[in-house]
Amino acid sequence: MPQSSTKRFIDVLSGQRQTVPPMWMMRQAGRYLPEYREVRAKAGGFLDLCFNPELAAEVTLQPIRRFGFDAAIIFSDILVIPYALGREVRFEAGEGPRLEPLDDPAKVATLAPRADFGKLKPVFDALKIVRGALDPRTALIGFCGAPWTVATYMVAGHGTPDQAPARMMAYRHPEAFSQIIDVLVDNSIQYLLAQLAAGADALQIFDTWAGVLPPTEFARWSVEPTRRIVEGVRAKVPDAKIIGFPRGAGALLPAYVEATGVNAVSIDWTAEPAFIRERVQSRVAVQGNLDPLVLITGGAALDRSVDDVLANFAAGRLIFNLGHGIQPETPIAHVEQMIRRVRG
Repeated sequence: MPQSSTKRFIDVLSGQRQTVPPMWMMRQAGRYLPEYREVRAKAGGFLDLCFNPELAAEVTLQPIRRFGFDAAIIFSDILVIPYALGREVRFEAGEGPRLEPLDDPAKVATLAPRADFGKLKPVFDALKIVRGALDPRTALIGFCGAPWTVATYMVAGHGTPDQAPARMMAYRHPEAFSQIIDVLVDNSIQYLLAQLAAGADALQIFDTWAGVLPPTEFARWSVEPTRRIVEGVRAKVPDAKIIGFPRGAGALLPAYVEATGVNAVSIDWTAEPAFIRERVQSRVAVQGNLDPLVLITGGAALDRSVDDVLANFAAGRLIFNLGHGIQPETPIAHVEQMIRRVRG
């Protein structure tokens, strides 16, 4: 792994507060950038772009060239693990991902235990290209989806408003659902280790749908699988820097931090600042938590919201980010306004 002592982003994850917080944006390589749209049109389908190392590296680097963020995140998708497990995964224009649903125990029995990581070689090749092109002071983030969130798509076969199909299956058939989770844990560990070997400086585990779970189920299906992934990665790379993003976890965040051992948590824009400062940021770095809609709004509202994030969290270890991914309709001028405000 490359030396990261000059990377401000990694310094925060290592326990060192920065006077000006390092910053990046979730989904920063995306449709709000005209240069991304141009490459996406050239690539064809979404997965075609993910699995073309040169083009995936190019779109990963685009927001770094344009904005000078402190970290790049490799362009890929959380559903590449089901794809490598031999499941059908496709992306329909305007409709999101489509998978063959694993919605009963008989179908779960058909799930392969081990992914074909040869299918994911383009992701590792893209990481190597980006690592070679990045300024040594810019960090490179690898990622995976948390088992709970990936399983919600695998069970339903598509995204749903509240992930009821997966929640119902976890209640009705907990053993079968556990089998999906176990396969995802084991293969996510190997996937993340391969990303570190390819040049990633840090990792993020996206649990986008953690917030739909009640506390007992959150502990079982979100916290425990994430803990096992962190433990499995650190068994091979003891100093691996890992960020968790259990979106919507709210009051359950301290327990998540305690149990998983992550170096930082990403918080959404609904997080209560005093609670986060006292119960979370006192123990790990926090990342967030600007509302992506105020970034679309711009103007005085954006300035106030940026100032609020800094007032709430910049006295401690903070990585400035959004509370979720940047929206496609976001004006580039507003991103520039945000960066100026953060960096002063």
